[in-house]
Amino acid sequence: MLHLVIAEAELELAPKSIQNHPAIVNYAKRRGKRPDEVILDATYHHSALKKLEDGERRGRPDIVHVCLLNALESIANKEGLLRVYVHTRNDEVIYIKPETRIPRNYNRFIGLMESLFKNRAVPENLELLRIEEKPLGELIEEIGPDEVFVMHEEGEPTKPMEFGKTLSELKNPLVVVGAFPHGDFRSEIPGKKISLYKEPLMAWTVVTETIVNFEQWGL
Repeated sequence: MLHLVIAEAELELAPKSIQNHPAIVNYAKRRGKRPDEVILDATYHHSALKKLEDGERRGRPDIVHVCLLNALESIANKEGLLRVYVHTRNDEVIYIKPETRIPRNYNRFIGLMESLFKNRAVPENLELLRIEEKPLGELIEEIGPDEVFVMHEEGEPTKPMEFGKTLSELKNPLVVVGAFPHGDFRSEIPGKKISLYKEPLMAWTVVTETIVNFEQWGL
């Protein structure tokens, strides 16, 4: 079983400190929601993000969306060999059952996440998605992997196929992929750092390369 953690995801409701900002207020009004009910999105809230610490890397739910689409539609997931988790910058963990069908439409995905964050569960999909407050370290302990790999541009250079073979030879490997647009992880994550390419890759590319090369050896 391959465990994939999409970590430090820039996925959150609009923070209280900027809920009165015109960009947030107007966006919420257009969507018939309160400012405290909308997911922070750099596409629409760019001016409000300037008021936040780390504003240049926040408000990127699109990264999570693409990563989840690629992971959940993979052959490994369909064969029952993959478990996917989303860990957010605010130390929340979204547990996702393999049979979950994430909306392909981005706006529908945002609506789903808003419902999840507001209600802490999505009523019609209660058994498929749930969210808990939990630091990344506790999630890793809970999974209990035999080895942890942290995908990092300064990690040990490793060819994707070789990495897939390594994963397939382990009983319960865990791969951590950062879901932020740039920069480094905000905290130190125990595990072996791995780099799949000589240049930085987008999170969804790392997810896809990891899963596809795992499939080459694990199926």
